[in-house]
Amino acid sequence: MTDNLEEYCRQLRLNYVLLHYEELTFERPKDYLEMVFLKEIEQRELARKQRFIQQAKFPTSKRLQDYSWHQDIVLPPQLNQNCLEDLLFIESKENVVLVGNPGTGKTHLAIALGRKACENGIETRFWRVSDLVEKLEEALRKNQLPAFRRRFDRAKLIILDEMGYVPFSKEGAELLFQLISDWYETKSIIITSNLEFSQWHRIFVDTRLTGALVDRLIHHAHILSFTGQSYRLTHALSKIN
Repeated sequence: MTDNLEEYCRQLRLNYVLLHYEELTFERPKDYLEMVFLKEIEQRELARKQRFIQQAKFPTSKRLQDYSWHQDIVLPPQLNQNCLEDLLFIESKENVVLVGNPGTGKTHLAIALGRKACENGIETRFWRVSDLVEKLEEALRKNQLPAFRRRFDRAKLIILDEMGYVPFSKEGAELLFQLISDWYETKSIIITSNLEFSQWHRIFVDTRLTGALVDRLIHHAHILSFTGQSYRLTHALSKIN
């Protein structure tokens, strides 16, 4: 009977029934079926969320419950911490820009928001900007650019980390601009940067391109300023002292 059950579950793609059917107690056959199917649905949803987390390719595992909101984070007037953590900006296809000194918690917050999005069933992608531009240039050379850009079609949230750490070539800047233009008003973007917008011309060689890119990003954006000193540096110095 077990062999038959395994085969039936395989054919019906009820992968989790075999794991839980012996655990369930019931009074009526109908109750049993309901519980079995509910378990299947719950486990499929859990697997889906885990798949989203893996596909996002976060460099580290960060959660909102481990994040410390501190007085050196300046939020815009129309935004509060709860609105951000509730991911309302994704539903509205708005952007979040985290600007400030290195080591002040920008990437931690971006990853934590992205992970919560995955846990809420929202497809997310995480890229360091320099890696993304490198991949765009490689895809262009190999005539694979359309296929590479399609990787983002199903994602609703894109996280671009470390904008401004590495300058781009003119070609790389144009490719990134085209990609972000594709996402304009169709997805939400979280960007972390150590540079104020007025300094982005350092990484985008064309000032007109820089202006057009900033215009798209801030049109529907919440800008958070991280004004403190590096947590990593402060922590290291405290150990020395």
